[in-house]
Amino acid sequence: MRRRLIVSTLAVVLVVIAVFGLTLFFVEVRTIEKSAEESLQAEAARLVAHVESRIAAGEPVTAGEMSASAPADRYVVIELAGQPPVTLGEDPGDAGVTQASQTGVHGETVTVQQPRSVVTDEIGRMFTIILVVSLLAVAAAALLAVRQARRVAAPLTDLAETAERLGSGDPRPRHRRYGVEELDRVADVLDASAERIARMLTAERRLAADASHQLRTPLTALSMRLEEIIATDDADTVKEEAAIALAQVERLTDVVQRLLTNSRDPRTGSAIAFDVDEIVKQQIEEWKPAFRSAGRALVHSGKEGLRAVGTPGAVAQVLATLVENALMHGAGTVALRTRTTGNQVVVEVTDNGPGVPTELGARVFERTVSGRNSTGLGLAVARDLAEADGGRLELLQSRPPVFALFLSREADKD
Repeated sequence: MRRRLIVSTLAVVLVVIAVFGLTLFFVEVRTIEKSAEESLQAEAARLVAHVESRIAAGEPVTAGEMSASAPADRYVVIELAGQPPVTLGEDPGDAGVTQASQTGVHGETVTVQQPRSVVTDEIGRMFTIILVVSLLAVAAAALLAVRQARRVAAPLTDLAETAERLGSGDPRPRHRRYGVEELDRVADVLDASAERIARMLTAERRLAADASHQLRTPLTALSMRLEEIIATDDADTVKEEAAIALAQVERLTDVVQRLLTNSRDPRTGSAIAFDVDEIVKQQIEEWKPAFRSAGRALVHSGKEGLRAVGTPGAVAQVLATLVENALMHGAGTVALRTRTTGNQVVVEVTDNGPGVPTELGARVFERTVSGRNSTGLGLAVARDLAEADGGRLELLQSRPPVFALFLSREADKD
């Protein structure tokens, strides 16, 4: 492309120079020839006037008397009636001449000649000037063409590299502009596409991370129930554990459905009024085997009969994350306490463990931030789920740790 731009620019310049240069050359040749003729005509008229003045004064017209009046670079022939011609200057011979003649009132004729080489030399100098100017114009055009080709080709190469980077999975926008409106528009489109692709990739990675983390807790609880079924021979216990396992399968289905819905539209929710005690008791039933195996207790206290507005599955997932963290990182008894504050229902989860390190504080809710060598996703996902339901998840106290889930309270019915 760069070569095409240079060649096309030079071709245009050469055509313009050829058209205008040739036209200028022929015009200047004609001007030089006409100027030479007019100059000789003027010399002849001046000499005729001088000869007439001498004749009128009775003075002789000789070569010696006229030599001072004739130009040195001209050949002059003065023809008088009844006298031999008077010649002045060097005869150009047959080399080619340009001449002009004037006749006076007494019949005298003055002819002024100059070699043709004087005119051709002038034409040659003019042609040299035109040629030099043309060559300078071609050189300037070549430099300009190279510069313009680089200015256009370099951004196109850069834009091609940007598109290639997008295709190879690197969606970082480059934010480069080139001072050319059309190229800058293409760069804007590529940067906007890069940002959209980056958001899509981030959303896909986040969905994968959230799915793996949110499915882990129900699968863990389900596996514990299946282990209980395998370990017992009591039919009633098997039925009870199987019913709880089926509930876990339903929770898994709900989690998957919610993940898919949020991936399409994070604002989509299914908030309803629900009984908080049922969700809390469900979590206690699901996690009791794990706490029993660890030799620890999981208890519930606080105000009963509370109803909140939200998505039961999401609230259960948030509480499951808090209980699992208390089991993995905490110590002693884990307590779930329900209370109200203003128009909100609060579910607190606390244990007797070492709590959250001081240097972390509220940063425990950030993704990839963890003080216990975990993935750092659990609390971040839990906070996102709480906020999607119009609630919030906070760390009320670091040591001992107290996490609180705030939910909108159901309005009283008259």
